[in-house]
Amino acid sequence: MSRSVRKTKIFGITNAKTEKQDKRRWNRTFRKVCRKLIRLEKEAPVKIHSITNVWDGAKDGKRYFKNAPIKDMRK
Repeated sequence: MSRSVRKTKIFGITNAKTEKQDKRRWNRTFRKVCRKLIRLEKEAPVKIHSITNVWDGAKDGKRYFKNAPIKDMRK
């Protein structure tokens, strides 16, 4: 991977590397709520965003960094 570089200058806002744990927590919550509503014979939500808030994650979204140095563009 010595020649591997990013094609776009988009980076996460904070220093967190991944949101894996957050995504796992959100999906578990979503499945739990769906199972509960199905047992109660109510309509289950279709999208995960109706239950969780993506801004509660470690990264808080992404931004375009116009003057990104070459060091940051490496993978």
